[in-house]
Amino acid sequence: MADDIGLMAHLMRRAGFGASRAELEARAAKGYDATVDELLNPEENGCERADQATLLRYQPASLLPGGQPPMGNVNWMFNLVNTGRPLEEKMALFWHHVFATGNSKVDNYDQLLEQIQLFRDKGMGNYRELLLELAKNPTMIFWLDNNENHKTAVNENWGRELLELFSLGVGNYTEVDVREASRAFTGWTFEAKIPRLPYGRYPWHFKYVPEDHDDEAKTFLGRTGNFNGEDIIDIIVQEDACHRFIARHIYNFFVADEPQVPAWQIEAPQDPAAIDAMAASFKESGCEMKAMLRTMFTSDFFKNARYNKIKSPAELVVSTLRTVGGEELPRPGYGREISMQPTYMGQDLLNPPSVEGWHTGAEWINSGSLMSRINFAADMFGDSGRPGVQDIISRLKAQRTLTPDQLVDGCLDLMGPLEVSNETRQELLEQAQSGGNLSWDAADAEKRVMEILQLVVAMREYQFN
Repeated sequence: MADDIGLMAHLMRRAGFGASRAELEARAAKGYDATVDELLNPEENGCERADQATLLRYQPASLLPGGQPPMGNVNWMFNLVNTGRPLEEKMALFWHHVFATGNSKVDNYDQLLEQIQLFRDKGMGNYRELLLELAKNPTMIFWLDNNENHKTAVNENWGRELLELFSLGVGNYTEVDVREASRAFTGWTFEAKIPRLPYGRYPWHFKYVPEDHDDEAKTFLGRTGNFNGEDIIDIIVQEDACHRFIARHIYNFFVADEPQVPAWQIEAPQDPAAIDAMAASFKESGCEMKAMLRTMFTSDFFKNARYNKIKSPAELVVSTLRTVGGEELPRPGYGREISMQPTYMGQDLLNPPSVEGWHTGAEWINSGSLMSRINFAADMFGDSGRPGVQDIISRLKAQRTLTPDQLVDGCLDLMGPLEVSNETRQELLEQAQSGGNLSWDAADAEKRVMEILQLVVAMREYQFN
């Protein structure tokens, strides 16, 4: 049962944002494959998204642009912490990494939240359909200037990033392909907004302008025809390079840290067989994301990849909050205290640094961000009023007296189970030994437990998924 819990904890860290011990025990009893199926098909299994009515009741400005802190961050953080569909929300975060679009230019948090909703709705579906919806998404159109892409003056921003970062990767297309793809997307724009004042912002809507579309023949990836944007996407998703490119993105996000995307042309995957298997299921299914995700989650390479991937700031914050609990309501102060925490650690959600998104892996960590990560987690696990902290304490109380070894091992088990080095365990043990055996009759018993929990989150191992 202990190994079942460990494997289930690994699945829920990667396919979601962690889970309480009670949830892990319930899922382990249900079985690994059944849990994978539920994660992949949340609607069919009765899993609900976070309650938007509750969000709007407590934070009525959470769907409005601007404000300090940005209300878009409050909105998404509430959904990340409280969703009953963790993989759906994790995939929204994944696509936000890949299709990086930021408020620094868009200046419309409402439009960015609309894009995140697109990722929720389509992110585990068919990749072709998602790519087509993205090409029509006004937020992406504005971000990559396709509203400035005309048949008499071609703008290549969208066409280039579509091929370079969203589907094929450098080395799998030519400059001519970029130009021809861009020509095919001329006329894809959005309607002008109603003026902001006096009623506030209105949403953008996609608009196709046929008279601004280049109707001449185009040659793209070796094929020639009077292509429109949808034809370009149809050609892209048939390419083996596309299947491998998306597989490597998924591997990097869910399995193990890869080099940054610009290096993929010259650096081979660390596990080519894994990429081959994922790409094959993706291709055979007609580019269904669920097929590739199922292949990955049920594979040995995924099951054996425990604690080898550095948590992004969003993953660290959300997993910590879902473990300690108490954030079911977006109370006053939710903004700076909670939703802005990933920003302080180097990941400003809804505002990635460029179209390339964030650099992952070891680049998440520097001296400043590490202190922010440790201080946040230590504050959360040092709060005895948190239901998750109380649950850990109550489970430890099953033994009337705990030796220092039992205290350390119990905390590590209930927080993960976390796998730590002998050196890390020894440091924790030295702290526990300083107080001798822990008796629950002692006035400082709970305080001693929380001290160990705070030390655990300060350890190197807590920074890994």
